[in-house]
Amino acid sequence: MMVRALIALLLGFALTQAHAITVTDDSGASVTLATPAQRVVSLAPHVTELLFAAGGGARIVGAVTYSDYPKEAQTIPRVGDNKALDLERIVALHPDLIVVWRHGNAARQMERLAALGVPIYFSEPKHLDDIATSIDKLGALLGTQDTARASSDAFTRDIAQLRSRYARRPPVSVFYQVWDDPLMTLNRDNVFDEVIGLCGGVNVFAADKARVPTISTEAVLAANPEAIVTSTAGATTPDRPLPALERWRRWTSLTAVARGNLFGIDGDLINRPTPRLVLGAAELCRDLEMARARRGR
Repeated sequence: MMVRALIALLLGFALTQAHAITVTDDSGASVTLATPAQRVVSLAPHVTELLFAAGGGARIVGAVTYSDYPKEAQTIPRVGDNKALDLERIVALHPDLIVVWRHGNAARQMERLAALGVPIYFSEPKHLDDIATSIDKLGALLGTQDTARASSDAFTRDIAQLRSRYARRPPVSVFYQVWDDPLMTLNRDNVFDEVIGLCGGVNVFAADKARVPTISTEAVLAANPEAIVTSTAGATTPDRPLPALERWRRWTSLTAVARGNLFGIDGDLINRPTPRLVLGAAELCRDLEMARARRGR
């Protein structure tokens, strides 16, 4: 009887292991679930979007502030923001998977979350290909592979179409202004640098050692970009001023100023590594095409 019970136990364990789901997250760690996740807590706005894209929107039981897309995400119970999490609320939701932003959530709180024993997936796509890969991996953890694959394939296809259309256009030097006080930009180690490249642009601070370098006005003047881009609450229109870029108008010899190439793109479309980045990329490509059209005037 004892032998039979042991055999049954081992067979049950082997069956569970055979059906276990294991993926590697963006920190390089393995995340294993015995069965597809049914109750997920999202601790970053971009994570919420990725989960919806992967077909798991209905399984998100908690999310952080600014998880506002798609519309259905706005009704998900809040569990804090990127700076402070409501750990008691998270525990009360009984999640079987927590998806976090590696650099957006406080390290001390991450340690406390890890102590709960709930599987944690770190999400931080750094390249365009990583966005599609992230959707597929989350789909695997959710058991929604078909939906996830359709979303990731659509994203990959749309990005490829933009690259085919614009990447070999005459280069446009670009300064991407992340913040205006202090003045900050991005180097090549991020998704948006790739977006600039697929639009035929060249990031003038790509070679900087810091991922988000603080720079001087003089450095921008010396680089003399043909276009200056920043994130805004909406896309650039003739009747919408760009307060964050007004500082540059005094430098009339700056090529971007002289040619009117000061552009704003909806921040949600370029700052979140999600499928909507295709829309932000399309806006940037159109802006850089406008900059090309203004040459020689």
